Amino acid sequence: MKDSESGKRRRVAILGSTGSIGRQALEVVERHPERLEVVALSAHSNLGLLREQALRHRPRWLGVTDSGAAERAREALADTGARVLAGAGCLRELASLQEAEVVLNAVVGSVGLEATLAALHAGKRLALANKESLVAGGPLVMRALEGGGELLPVDSEHSAVFQCMRGEDSREVESIILTASGGPFYGRSAEELRKVGVEEALAHPTWRMGRKITVDSATLMNKGLEVIEAHFLFGLPYERIEVVAHPQSVVHSMVRFRDGAVMAQLGLPDMRLPISFSLSFPERWEPDWRPTDFAKMGSLTFGELDREAFPCLDLAYEAGKAGGSAPAVLNAANEVAVAAFLEGLIGFTSIAEVVEGTLSSHRPESLGGLDELREVEEEARGRARELVGGW
Repeated sequence: MKDSESGKRRRVAILGSTGSIGRQALEVVERHPERLEVVALSAHSNLGLLREQALRHRPRWLGVTDSGAAERAREALADTGARVLAGAGCLRELASLQEAEVVLNAVVGSVGLEATLAALHAGKRLALANKESLVAGGPLVMRALEGGGELLPVDSEHSAVFQCMRGEDSREVESIILTASGGPFYGRSAEELRKVGVEEALAHPTWRMGRKITVDSATLMNKGLEVIEAHFLFGLPYERIEVVAHPQSVVHSMVRFRDGAVMAQLGLPDMRLPISFSLSFPERWEPDWRPTDFAKMGSLTFGELDREAFPCLDLAYEAGKAGGSAPAVLNAANEVAVAAFLEGLIGFTSIAEVVEGTLSSHRPESLGGLDELREVEEEARGRARELVGGW
């Protein structure tokens, strides 16, 4: 990784640039044009926004993962001057570009795993916002890291843990404490949750995110996926990864050391903070937004999570402890169930029921490679679709 103080800009590929994380990453780039250069952008099918971004940042490469839009993409993006790649395989190509020093993987879903593996195999710094990479393919990612790549977490919780552990001996860590806002339904009972609709689930009180991750936050599945991520990122058993409710989303996570001391990382609920840190590390660059004003903030509160009302959290713990293919099945079933909920095919509480039903019919097995993982995911999606059809 080149030092930005040397006068050379860090060359960045942003995968999933039209999504929430990708758009905010480009805001960080615009704040630091003398330090960062965009060499590649990708989107699934939002050609209009991708074209706007390309004309503004002038990357050399563009990717469109929707293979059905390949011809339309080349026509729509012709005036950008960039070389256009199309199809799911374009993520792998963009992640391993020779000119890209940093790859920010902000793709949604397990489709982002191939890009994660490609970036690490190519020795890149991977700024990882695609949580499914570690959830579905954690063992594969850990093996790829042995090749010399570098992984920096972009999730605010894992970025917080990483920052709290800088300079510390990992053997001194007793546990990790991930904070959860609780989403829009914190404090509601299981019975009350049966009546909530899509728009309510998408009304997150503190974070600005995409639709799928916002629903995951509402069910607490997002926190469950983060528990699995933390297990792989920091090498702790699940029994030493705690979750606590913190509605203000100011304390992003904490680390408890064996002498009883606790370190916390605090900041505004703004994803540009961890994004910037992943791009600037080991430096810290000045932001263009207001600093945290604790005098005006008032109190910070913490509480228990109702795991009966929000069973997805425990389902994630169970899948993580089972290991092997179980987390991939959890993730694939959840993707199907959330999509069904957003389309109005099932109710909010049925998301957990679909995931639990899919997991209960699966026997965990070790994963030798990406092909085996894809087979497991397809089987899980098929089973989840069957369960969705039964509602």
